[in-house]
Amino acid sequence: MAGKVFAYIVHNNGVADDSALELVSAAKKIEDTAPIAIVTGSGAGLDAVCNEAAASFAEVWKFDADALAYPNAEIIRPLLIKALPENAVLLLPHNTFGMDLGPGLSIKLNVPFISDVVAFEGLEGSLLKAVRQEYSGQVSTHVQADIGSGAVINVRGGSFVADESKSAGGQVVDKSGEIGDIIARRRFLEVVAAEVGDVDITKEDVLVSIGRGIEDQDNIEIAHELAEAMGAAVSCSRPIVDAKWLEKSRQVGTSGQTVKPKVYLALGISGSFQHMGGIKGNPFIIAVNKNPKAPIFQVADVGVVGDILELIPELADKVKGS
Repeated sequence: MAGKVFAYIVHNNGVADDSALELVSAAKKIEDTAPIAIVTGSGAGLDAVCNEAAASFAEVWKFDADALAYPNAEIIRPLLIKALPENAVLLLPHNTFGMDLGPGLSIKLNVPFISDVVAFEGLEGSLLKAVRQEYSGQVSTHVQADIGSGAVINVRGGSFVADESKSAGGQVVDKSGEIGDIIARRRFLEVVAAEVGDVDITKEDVLVSIGRGIEDQDNIEIAHELAEAMGAAVSCSRPIVDAKWLEKSRQVGTSGQTVKPKVYLALGISGSFQHMGGIKGNPFIIAVNKNPKAPIFQVADVGVVGDILELIPELADKVKGS
Protein backbone atom coordinates (compact mmCIF):
# COMPACT_ATOMS: atom_id res chain seq x y z
CA MET A 1 0.00 0.00 0.00
CA ALA A 2 1.04 3.59 -0.64
CA GLY A 3 1.52 6.18 2.08
CA LYS A 4 -0.57 9.31 2.43
CA VAL A 5 -0.89 11.36 -0.76
CA PHE A 6 0.07 15.04 -0.76
CA ALA A 7 -0.24 17.71 -3.45
CA TYR A 8 1.83 20.87 -3.76
CA ILE A 9 -0.35 23.86 -4.69
CA VAL A 10 1.06 26.53 -6.97
CA HIS A 11 -0.60 29.94 -6.62
CA ASN A 12 -0.23 33.58 -7.59
CA ASN A 13 -1.81 36.73 -6.18
CA GLY A 14 -4.16 34.78 -3.92
CA VAL A 15 -5.42 32.47 -6.67
CA ALA A 16 -4.52 28.78 -6.90
CA ASP A 17 -3.31 27.47 -10.24
CA ASP A 18 -5.67 25.25 -12.25
CA SER A 19 -3.33 22.35 -11.49
CA ALA A 20 -4.56 22.32 -7.86
CA LEU A 21 -7.92 20.68 -8.57
CA GLU A 22 -6.37 18.48 -11.26
CA LEU A 23 -4.01 17.09 -8.61
CA VAL A 24 -7.03 16.23 -6.45
CA SER A 25 -8.34 14.02 -9.26
CA ALA A 26 -4.91 12.51 -9.85
CA ALA A 27 -4.46 11.76 -6.14
CA LYS A 28 -7.80 9.95 -5.97
CA LYS A 29 -6.50 7.51 -8.60
CA ILE A 30 -3.91 6.44 -6.03
CA GLU A 31 -5.89 6.76 -2.80
CA ASP A 32 -9.67 7.04 -2.80
CA THR A 33 -9.77 9.99 -0.41
CA ALA A 34 -8.95 13.65 -0.72
CA PRO A 35 -5.19 14.33 -0.48
CA ILE A 36 -3.41 16.78 1.83
CA ALA A 37 -2.44 20.10 0.26
CA ILE A 38 0.88 21.80 0.88
CA VAL A 39 0.84 25.56 0.35
CA THR A 40 3.88 27.78 0.81
CA GLY A 41 4.03 31.54 0.54
CA SER A 42 3.51 34.72 2.51
CA GLY A 43 0.82 37.22 3.42
CA ALA A 44 -2.90 37.56 2.88
CA GLY A 45 -2.78 35.90 -0.53
CA LEU A 46 -1.52 32.71 1.09
CA ASP A 47 -4.44 32.67 3.55
CA ALA A 48 -6.92 33.11 0.67
CA VAL A 49 -5.45 30.15 -1.21
CA CYS A 50 -5.41 27.94 1.89
CA ASN A 51 -9.01 28.74 2.83
CA GLU A 52 -10.24 27.99 -0.66
CA ALA A 53 -8.19 24.78 -0.91
CA ALA A 54 -9.73 23.47 2.33
CA ALA A 55 -12.95 22.74 0.42
CA SER A 56 -11.12 20.28 -1.86
CA PHE A 57 -8.40 18.79 0.35
CA ALA A 58 -8.56 16.69 3.53
CA GLU A 59 -6.11 19.10 5.15
CA VAL A 60 -4.15 22.13 4.04
CA TRP A 61 -0.65 22.52 5.46
CA LYS A 62 0.29 26.20 5.43
CA PHE A 63 3.92 27.34 5.51
CA ASP A 64 4.13 31.12 5.85
CA ALA A 65 7.44 33.01 5.64
CA ASP A 66 8.70 36.06 3.77
CA ALA A 67 11.37 33.96 2.04
CA LEU A 68 8.62 31.72 0.60
CA ALA A 69 6.81 34.58 -1.16
CA TYR A 70 8.15 33.28 -4.47
CA PRO A 71 8.38 29.48 -5.05
CA ASN A 72 12.08 28.75 -4.92
CA ALA A 73 12.79 25.01 -5.21
CA GLU A 74 16.12 25.41 -3.44
CA ILE A 75 14.28 26.62 -0.33
CA ILE A 76 11.20 24.42 -0.56
CA ARG A 77 13.12 21.18 -1.10
CA PRO A 78 14.66 21.02 2.41
CA LEU A 79 11.36 22.25 3.89
CA LEU A 80 9.50 19.30 2.35
CA ILE A 81 12.20 16.85 3.38
CA LYS A 82 11.51 17.82 7.01
CA ALA A 83 7.74 18.17 6.72
CA LEU A 84 6.69 15.11 4.74
CA PRO A 85 5.98 11.99 6.79
CA GLU A 86 7.57 8.64 6.02
CA ASN A 87 6.19 6.89 2.90
CA ALA A 88 4.47 10.04 1.62
CA VAL A 89 3.52 10.28 -2.04
CA LEU A 90 3.90 13.85 -3.30
CA LEU A 91 2.21 15.08 -6.48
CA LEU A 92 3.66 18.13 -8.23
CA PRO A 93 2.52 20.00 -11.34
CA HIS A 94 4.80 19.29 -14.30
CA ASN A 95 5.84 22.90 -14.87
CA THR A 96 9.20 24.64 -14.60
CA PHE A 97 8.91 24.74 -10.80
CA GLY A 98 7.89 21.08 -10.51
CA MET A 99 10.72 20.00 -12.81
CA ASP A 100 13.17 21.99 -10.69
CA LEU A 101 11.88 20.62 -7.39
CA GLY A 102 10.92 17.01 -8.09
CA PRO A 103 14.08 15.12 -9.16
CA GLY A 104 16.32 16.42 -6.37
CA LEU A 105 13.59 15.92 -3.78
CA SER A 106 13.15 12.27 -4.76
CA ILE A 107 16.90 11.72 -4.42
CA LYS A 108 17.01 13.31 -0.97
CA LEU A 109 14.00 11.25 0.16
CA ASN A 110 15.38 8.12 -1.55
CA VAL A 111 12.06 7.40 -3.23
CA PRO A 112 11.01 6.80 -6.88
CA PHE A 113 10.47 9.76 -9.20
CA ILE A 114 7.98 9.61 -12.07
CA SER A 115 7.98 12.59 -14.41
CA ASP A 116 5.30 14.01 -16.71
CA VAL A 117 2.52 11.55 -15.87
CA VAL A 118 -0.62 11.77 -18.02
CA ALA A 119 -2.59 8.88 -16.47
CA PHE A 120 -2.59 6.27 -13.72
CA GLU A 121 -3.60 2.69 -14.56
CA GLY A 122 -4.02 1.46 -11.02
CA LEU A 123 -2.31 0.53 -7.79
CA GLU A 124 -1.64 -3.16 -7.05
CA GLY A 125 -0.28 -3.48 -3.56
CA SER A 126 2.50 -0.90 -3.59
CA LEU A 127 3.08 -1.02 -7.36
CA LEU A 128 1.73 2.06 -9.12
CA LYS A 129 1.21 1.86 -12.88
CA ALA A 130 1.46 5.16 -14.72
CA VAL A 131 1.47 6.43 -18.28
CA ARG A 132 3.96 8.94 -19.69
CA GLN A 133 4.43 10.21 -23.23
CA GLU A 134 7.60 10.23 -25.31
CA TYR A 135 8.67 11.82 -28.60
CA SER A 136 6.32 14.81 -28.28
CA GLY A 137 3.38 12.57 -27.46
CA GLN A 138 3.82 10.17 -30.37
CA VAL A 139 4.47 7.21 -28.03
CA SER A 140 2.82 6.31 -24.70
CA THR A 141 5.13 4.70 -22.16
CA HIS A 142 3.66 2.47 -19.47
CA VAL A 143 5.79 2.39 -16.33
CA GLN A 144 5.43 1.05 -12.82
CA ALA A 145 7.10 2.00 -9.57
CA ASP A 146 7.07 0.57 -6.07
CA ILE A 147 5.75 3.50 -4.04
CA GLY A 148 5.58 1.62 -0.75
CA SER A 149 8.35 3.82 0.61
CA GLY A 150 6.87 6.95 -0.97
CA ALA A 151 7.28 8.74 -4.30
CA VAL A 152 7.53 12.08 -6.04
CA ILE A 153 5.35 12.35 -9.13
CA ASN A 154 5.08 15.21 -11.61
CA VAL A 155 1.63 15.37 -13.25
CA ARG A 156 1.14 17.01 -16.63
CA GLY A 157 -1.35 19.87 -16.62
CA GLY A 158 -4.67 19.15 -18.29
CA SER A 159 -4.29 15.36 -18.11
CA PHE A 160 -6.79 14.95 -15.27
CA VAL A 161 -10.19 16.61 -15.14
CA ALA A 162 -10.30 19.13 -12.31
CA ASP A 163 -12.22 17.90 -9.26
CA GLU A 164 -14.84 20.61 -8.76
CA SER A 165 -16.80 18.77 -6.05
CA LYS A 166 -15.35 20.87 -3.19
CA SER A 167 -16.76 18.37 -0.72
CA ALA A 168 -13.68 17.55 1.35
CA GLY A 169 -14.39 19.99 4.18
CA GLY A 170 -10.76 20.06 5.21
CA GLN A 171 -9.05 22.33 7.71
CA VAL A 172 -6.04 24.61 7.45
CA VAL A 173 -3.13 23.55 9.66
CA ASP A 174 -0.48 26.23 10.20
CA LYS A 175 2.92 24.55 10.14
CA SER A 176 4.95 27.73 9.80
CA GLY A 177 6.70 27.01 13.08
CA GLU A 178 8.34 23.96 11.47
CA ILE A 179 10.09 25.92 8.72
CA GLY A 180 13.33 26.54 10.59
CA ASP A 181 16.29 28.36 9.04
CA ILE A 182 15.98 29.18 5.34
CA ILE A 183 19.24 29.33 3.42
CA ALA A 184 19.42 29.78 -0.34
CA ARG A 185 22.22 30.52 -2.78
CA ARG A 186 19.81 32.06 -5.25
CA ARG A 187 17.09 34.60 -4.62
CA PHE A 188 14.08 35.89 -6.46
CA LEU A 189 14.50 39.33 -8.02
CA GLU A 190 11.43 40.12 -10.09
CA VAL A 191 8.90 38.84 -12.59
CA VAL A 192 9.28 40.35 -16.05
CA ALA A 193 5.92 40.09 -17.80
CA ALA A 194 5.89 39.27 -21.49
CA GLU A 195 4.91 42.10 -23.76
CA VAL A 196 1.31 42.06 -24.94
CA GLY A 197 0.98 42.43 -28.70
CA ASP A 198 -1.88 43.86 -30.71
CA VAL A 199 -4.12 41.09 -29.33
CA ASP A 200 -4.04 39.70 -25.79
CA ILE A 201 -4.82 36.02 -26.37
CA THR A 202 -4.91 35.36 -22.61
CA LYS A 203 -8.23 37.22 -22.41
CA GLU A 204 -9.94 35.64 -25.44
CA ASP A 205 -12.86 33.20 -25.03
CA VAL A 206 -12.36 31.64 -28.47
CA LEU A 207 -8.99 30.97 -30.12
CA VAL A 208 -8.21 29.82 -33.66
CA SER A 209 -4.74 28.38 -33.21
CA ILE A 210 -2.46 27.36 -36.07
CA GLY A 211 0.61 25.13 -36.28
CA ARG A 212 2.92 23.65 -38.88
CA GLY A 213 -0.06 22.47 -40.91
CA ILE A 214 -0.63 26.03 -42.16
CA GLU A 215 2.47 25.36 -44.32
CA ASP A 216 3.13 28.91 -45.56
CA GLN A 217 2.99 32.41 -44.12
CA ASP A 218 0.60 33.51 -46.84
CA ASN A 219 -1.93 30.94 -45.62
CA ILE A 220 -2.23 32.62 -42.23
CA GLU A 221 -4.66 35.08 -43.76
CA ILE A 222 -7.34 32.40 -44.06
CA ALA A 223 -6.97 31.68 -40.32
CA HIS A 224 -7.54 35.39 -39.63
CA GLU A 225 -10.65 35.31 -41.83
CA LEU A 226 -12.03 32.34 -39.90
CA ALA A 227 -11.23 33.99 -36.56
CA GLU A 228 -12.96 37.20 -37.63
CA ALA A 229 -16.05 35.27 -38.67
CA MET A 230 -16.11 33.47 -35.31
CA GLY A 231 -15.38 36.55 -33.20
CA ALA A 232 -12.14 34.90 -32.16
CA ALA A 233 -8.42 35.68 -32.13
CA VAL A 234 -5.59 33.88 -33.91
CA SER A 235 -2.96 32.16 -31.77
CA CYS A 236 -0.26 29.67 -32.72
CA SER A 237 2.24 27.03 -31.69
CA ARG A 238 5.97 27.65 -31.38
CA PRO A 239 7.05 26.71 -34.95
CA ILE A 240 5.01 29.62 -36.32
CA VAL A 241 6.81 32.08 -34.03
CA ASP A 242 10.19 30.50 -34.75
CA ALA A 243 9.51 31.07 -38.45
CA LYS A 244 8.66 34.71 -37.60
CA TRP A 245 5.24 34.39 -39.21
CA LEU A 246 3.46 35.67 -36.05
CA GLU A 247 4.66 37.59 -33.03
CA LYS A 248 5.68 35.88 -29.79
CA SER A 249 2.66 37.33 -27.97
CA ARG A 250 0.40 34.96 -29.95
CA GLN A 251 2.27 31.78 -28.99
CA VAL A 252 0.47 29.30 -26.73
CA GLY A 253 2.61 26.99 -24.62
CA THR A 254 5.05 26.63 -21.76
CA SER A 255 7.47 29.00 -23.51
CA GLY A 256 4.66 31.31 -24.63
CA GLN A 257 1.34 32.47 -23.23
CA THR A 258 -0.96 30.58 -20.88
CA VAL A 259 -4.53 30.83 -22.16
CA LYS A 260 -7.90 29.88 -20.70
CA PRO A 261 -10.45 30.03 -23.55
CA LYS A 262 -13.88 28.44 -23.64
CA VAL A 263 -13.25 27.07 -27.14
CA TYR A 264 -9.86 26.17 -28.64
CA LEU A 265 -9.68 25.35 -32.35
CA ALA A 266 -6.32 23.65 -32.99
CA LEU A 267 -5.50 23.66 -36.70
CA GLY A 268 -2.49 21.70 -37.88
CA ILE A 269 -1.08 21.48 -34.35
CA SER A 270 0.45 18.17 -33.25
CA GLY A 271 -0.28 18.77 -29.56
CA SER A 272 3.11 18.41 -27.87
CA PHE A 273 3.07 18.73 -24.09
CA GLN A 274 4.94 22.04 -24.37
CA HIS A 275 2.00 23.45 -26.33
CA MET A 276 -0.77 21.84 -24.27
CA GLY A 277 0.91 23.05 -21.08
CA GLY A 278 -0.19 26.56 -22.01
CA ILE A 279 -3.90 25.67 -22.19
CA LYS A 280 -5.81 25.83 -18.91
CA GLY A 281 -9.39 25.67 -17.72
CA ASN A 282 -10.62 22.61 -19.67
CA PRO A 283 -11.78 24.38 -22.85
CA PHE A 284 -13.76 22.64 -25.57
CA ILE A 285 -10.97 21.56 -27.95
CA ILE A 286 -11.58 20.98 -31.66
CA ALA A 287 -8.56 19.54 -33.46
CA VAL A 288 -7.90 19.24 -37.19
CA ASN A 289 -4.79 17.42 -38.37
CA LYS A 290 -3.78 15.27 -41.32
CA ASN A 291 -1.97 12.84 -39.00
CA PRO A 292 -4.54 10.54 -37.34
CA LYS A 293 -1.96 9.68 -34.64
CA ALA A 294 -1.31 13.30 -33.64
CA PRO A 295 -1.26 13.62 -29.81
CA ILE A 296 -3.77 16.48 -29.99
CA PHE A 297 -6.51 13.94 -30.70
CA GLN A 298 -5.99 12.36 -27.27
CA VAL A 299 -7.23 15.52 -25.55
CA ALA A 300 -9.61 16.89 -28.18
CA ASP A 301 -13.37 16.87 -27.63
CA VAL A 302 -13.84 16.76 -31.41
CA GLY A 303 -11.19 15.52 -33.83
CA VAL A 304 -11.12 15.82 -37.62
CA VAL A 305 -8.52 14.07 -39.76
CA GLY A 306 -8.10 16.34 -42.75
CA ASP A 307 -6.24 19.13 -44.50
CA ILE A 308 -6.74 22.45 -42.71
CA LEU A 309 -6.05 24.37 -45.93
CA GLU A 310 -9.19 22.84 -47.39
CA LEU A 311 -11.29 22.94 -44.23
CA ILE A 312 -10.61 26.50 -43.00
CA PRO A 313 -12.13 28.36 -46.00
CA GLU A 314 -15.18 26.08 -46.01
CA LEU A 315 -15.67 26.51 -42.27
CA ALA A 316 -15.32 30.28 -42.58
CA ASP A 317 -18.00 30.34 -45.31
CA LYS A 318 -20.33 28.27 -43.16
CA VAL A 319 -19.86 30.55 -40.16
CA LYS A 320 -20.39 33.69 -42.24
CA GLY A 321 -23.57 32.21 -43.70
CA SER A 322 -25.04 31.12 -40.39
